[in-house]
Amino acid sequence: MRRVASLTMPYVEIRKPGWLTTIQDAGRWGHQGRGVTVSGPMDWFSHRLANALVGNAESAATLEVTLTGPEIVFEDAAWFAVTGAEFPLQLNAAPVPISKGPVHARSGDTVTFGPRIRGARAYVAVAGGLLVAPVLGSRSTHVLSRFGGLEGRALRAGDRIEFGGSNKSFERRLSAALTLPAGGARLRVLPGPHENRFEPETVGKLHSSRYVLSPRSDRMGYRLEGSPLPWSPDATELISSATVPGAVQVPSLGQPILLMADRATTGGYPMIATVITADLPLAGQLAPGDWIEFVPCTRHEAVAALREREDALRNAF
Repeated sequence: MRRVASLTMPYVEIRKPGWLTTIQDAGRWGHQGRGVTVSGPMDWFSHRLANALVGNAESAATLEVTLTGPEIVFEDAAWFAVTGAEFPLQLNAAPVPISKGPVHARSGDTVTFGPRIRGARAYVAVAGGLLVAPVLGSRSTHVLSRFGGLEGRALRAGDRIEFGGSNKSFERRLSAALTLPAGGARLRVLPGPHENRFEPETVGKLHSSRYVLSPRSDRMGYRLEGSPLPWSPDATELISSATVPGAVQVPSLGQPILLMADRATTGGYPMIATVITADLPLAGQLAPGDWIEFVPCTRHEAVAALREREDALRNAF
């Protein structure tokens, strides 16, 4: 049994890990110039909301649950909150009304996730935050590089993780949350830095087509299946170009890739569009088989949408 806990700090035990449960915080910013991936939550809104519900800093580490949920044992009493994807939850086999706000677990209590209903990723925040050792200033897990989180990997049965704990009582009630996509989402986009490498009719095709997430999608990016987007006849691959979360890259075969939290810091494919920051949480809640439609918007609309997201967080309870 692997243990990441001292004799003095409270901890939780992962009895069953789910399909892909990792530790994520706000991300490993400030190191992209050295090729270090940012990582962090796929749905930044739900991550921050879970932390706010239990009084944590928005950057505190949470559990990111993907598609199937874990079984968690609280070896010490704690307040916790679950946001994001909709799962039925049980505390010691009794239903938990998790959508209403934080829940108090006593020492020895077990939290179990049922089958996923909507969305793809849930976030479990524990008061005091999860306390694995930071790597380059962040606790986020990047599985491909094998660093951050717990030994740079997804969690396994038997893992024990320290948390900070809190003597406060949290009676907050959630009044707003991310509207989860039902089978797909319309994502607003701005022109990408390499839009001029595509003919105008190809850009129009991006905005008028529906794409489906391939099963080969992951935290690095979503491979999309649908109408191909050919490069202009004189376009070539880039030597290298910086990437951003939400960039829509187009390989030579024309099937786009939506870059997500674990994207590489640079890439050689032209980027035709960029999903706005306010809509990245919706993208993070999509699962293989879900659809995406890309909707053009202006920079002014993108800024206004981000302000709406931030206001929703401030007024969530």
